[in-house]
Amino acid sequence: MSIFSLVTGRPGPSGYGSASTAELVTQGIDASNLTAIVTGGASGIGWETSRVLALRGAHVIIAARNTDAANKAKDVILNDIENARIHVLKLDLSSTKSVRAFVDSFNALHLPLNLLINNAGVMFCPFQLSEDGIEMQFATNHLGHFLLTNLLLDKMKDTARKTGIEGRIVNLSSIAHVHAYEEGIQFDKINDQSSYSDKRAYGQSKLANILHANELSRRLQEEGANVAVNSVHPGLIMTPLMRHSALLMKTLKIFTCLLWKNVAQGAATTCYVALDPRLKGVSGKYFLDCNETIPSSYARDQKLARKLWDFSNKLVGSASASASAS
Repeated sequence: MSIFSLVTGRPGPSGYGSASTAELVTQGIDASNLTAIVTGGASGIGWETSRVLALRGAHVIIAARNTDAANKAKDVILNDIENARIHVLKLDLSSTKSVRAFVDSFNALHLPLNLLINNAGVMFCPFQLSEDGIEMQFATNHLGHFLLTNLLLDKMKDTARKTGIEGRIVNLSSIAHVHAYEEGIQFDKINDQSSYSDKRAYGQSKLANILHANELSRRLQEEGANVAVNSVHPGLIMTPLMRHSALLMKTLKIFTCLLWKNVAQGAATTCYVALDPRLKGVSGKYFLDCNETIPSSYARDQKLARKLWDFSNKLVGSASASASAS
């Protein structure tokens, strides 16, 4: 999509563009036979995604670190949509222990699973390590979602098999993936404070989101599973995600005001990729403004994607071993 299309909201091939809202792109879609998990569904575009999925009839599980805030978000949705089906479950993506506990809690509900929206994240935070000893942006934005997706995958494949309905996984990435470290992913320096850049570490984690989606898509296609995996850039939106750089973002917005979206527009691409029937069978793609587009060369590197997959598996294994020993 060109800058002209972004500024004007001119629709692309899908019929939608940067000005389209989540309600608009899902108009007329019946999702009443679908169950969806939305990570970070208590605020920002995650909340709008949860609301619109519920509006279209889906049973939505809001996965959130702050369950008090999530329950308040749930109440707002219920006040707006009387018959909405919403559950709230605790999930801290920076903790592999919490991810596993969330999956246990979800499985205890005995629900199917059609949609997994990997939306939650942190942005530009100062250097810190997660409880598993992993750099926080990489741990939260990528590794937590990597583990969560793997643990839920059998449920999604089983649901797709029993219902005949294609499962869909949506990873929220960002245009920031083009501003990762020089080598893309710093495999040997993932926890190195001396070389840490909050902006490039964020870009690295967003690059990882695309690589994860692409590699998982490749594996599922080889397996013949009826589950599609895609990644999206929601656009520039002022949300709580930017709390570590609020002044910078507000200053930037003054000079780039025409490029920014509101929350309803920011959730549009996620909801489009999750629900639009025209995307059946479309997998391993990257979407911007509800239209397929081409990400960076690093994001299209299959060898890098496979290396990241193996690296992530090792990190998860090490974290789980440490948690068991403690």
